[in-house]
Amino acid sequence: MAKISLIGVDLAKEGLEFTFVTPLIGCAECRIKNVCFNLEPGRTYRITAVREKRNSCFVFDKDQVATVEVEEVQEYLNMQYGRKLQEGSTITTKSMECDHYTCPNIERCNLSFTRQGVKAKVVKIEEKLDCPKGYDMRRVAVRMH
Repeated sequence: MAKISLIGVDLAKEGLEFTFVTPLIGCAECRIKNVCFNLEPGRTYRITAVREKRNSCFVFDKDQVATVEVEEVQEYLNMQYGRKLQEGSTITTKSMECDHYTCPNIERCNLSFTRQGVKAKVVKIEEKLDCPKGYDMRRVAVRMH
């Protein structure tokens, strides 16, 4: 189900993916802040539609925000396969701390864009990844708690 939110007019493009970080302190007095902040911090969203409605906003470039429809994007981690990794189980996110910098999977293995120590539910264990260090790594669809 799509949610309604607001984003800077220069960013309001269908298909754009973004991670909602947190409400800004300066927005506490804004009359439309509830529309901006109805997303969950740390979750990634995709803009599915851009509406015509614009509102003024001192935070974004061009001092305006556009009304957008967004959907949550499935989040993925790369995890070492083992007995504890099962669909439906709850895991705690942890970086592999890999130093193989030319590996195309390093960002997901090292949790470059995900916080460590967060609980997540394993939704689906997907394909095996080619690990240059020889680890049995899998792409895993998760739902962060």
